[in-house]
Amino acid sequence: MQVQVRLYATFRNDRFNEQMRDYPPGTTIKNVLDDLKIEESLVGTLFVDFKYATSDQELHEGANLGIFPVVGGG
Repeated sequence: MQVQVRLYATFRNDRFNEQMRDYPPGTTIKNVLDDLKIEESLVGTLFVDFKYATSDQELHEGANLGIFPVVGGG
Protein backbone atom coordinates (compact mmCIF):
# COMPACT_ATOMS: atom_id res chain seq x y z
CA MET A 1 0.00 0.00 0.00
CA GLN A 2 1.16 3.55 -0.59
CA VAL A 3 1.53 6.00 2.30
CA GLN A 4 2.46 9.69 2.00
CA VAL A 5 5.08 10.38 4.69
CA ARG A 6 5.87 13.96 5.71
CA LEU A 7 8.75 14.73 8.00
CA TYR A 8 9.10 17.99 9.87
CA ALA A 9 11.93 20.04 11.40
CA THR A 10 15.04 18.04 12.32
CA PHE A 11 13.58 14.76 11.03
CA ARG A 12 14.17 16.12 7.52
CA ASN A 13 17.93 16.26 8.04
CA ASP A 14 19.57 13.63 5.81
CA ARG A 15 16.15 12.22 4.90
CA PHE A 16 13.39 13.90 2.90
CA ASN A 17 10.57 16.41 3.35
CA GLU A 18 7.76 14.43 1.77
CA GLN A 19 7.76 11.06 0.06
CA MET A 20 5.28 8.43 -1.14
CA ARG A 21 6.41 5.11 0.32
CA ASP A 22 5.28 1.50 -0.12
CA TYR A 23 4.43 -0.62 2.92
CA PRO A 24 2.60 -3.93 3.33
CA PRO A 25 -0.97 -4.01 4.65
CA GLY A 26 -1.06 -3.99 8.44
CA THR A 27 1.84 -1.55 8.76
CA THR A 28 1.71 0.61 11.88
CA ILE A 29 3.23 4.04 12.43
CA LYS A 30 5.82 2.35 14.67
CA ASN A 31 6.86 0.21 11.68
CA VAL A 32 7.40 3.37 9.63
CA LEU A 33 9.42 4.98 12.43
CA ASP A 34 11.61 1.86 12.57
CA ASP A 35 12.00 1.89 8.78
CA LEU A 36 13.12 5.54 8.90
CA LYS A 37 15.37 4.90 11.93
CA ILE A 38 13.53 7.47 14.05
CA GLU A 39 13.50 6.69 17.76
CA GLU A 40 10.00 6.84 19.14
CA SER A 41 11.25 8.81 22.17
CA LEU A 42 12.23 11.65 19.80
CA VAL A 43 8.73 11.93 18.32
CA GLY A 44 6.55 14.74 19.64
CA THR A 45 3.41 14.50 17.51
CA LEU A 46 2.02 12.10 14.94
CA PHE A 47 -0.80 12.82 12.50
CA VAL A 48 -2.66 10.51 10.13
CA ASP A 49 -4.86 12.31 7.64
CA PHE A 50 -4.33 15.47 9.72
CA LYS A 51 -5.72 13.93 12.93
CA TYR A 52 -3.69 13.06 16.04
CA ALA A 53 -2.42 9.48 16.03
CA THR A 54 -0.43 7.08 18.18
CA SER A 55 2.46 4.90 17.07
CA ASP A 56 0.41 1.69 17.32
CA GLN A 57 -2.14 2.98 14.78
CA GLU A 58 -2.41 0.90 11.63
CA LEU A 59 -2.08 2.80 8.36
CA HIS A 60 -4.36 2.48 5.34
CA GLU A 61 -3.86 2.84 1.60
CA GLY A 62 -3.35 6.50 0.73
CA ALA A 63 -2.81 7.61 4.34
CA ASN A 64 -1.03 10.91 4.97
CA LEU A 65 1.40 10.48 7.86
CA GLY A 66 3.01 13.50 9.50
CA ILE A 67 5.90 13.02 11.94
CA PHE A 68 7.01 15.91 14.17
CA PRO A 69 9.94 15.84 16.61
CA VAL A 70 9.77 16.87 20.24
CA VAL A 71 10.15 20.63 20.39
CA GLY A 72 12.38 22.16 23.04
CA GLY A 73 13.19 25.66 23.99
CA GLY A 74 13.70 27.94 26.81
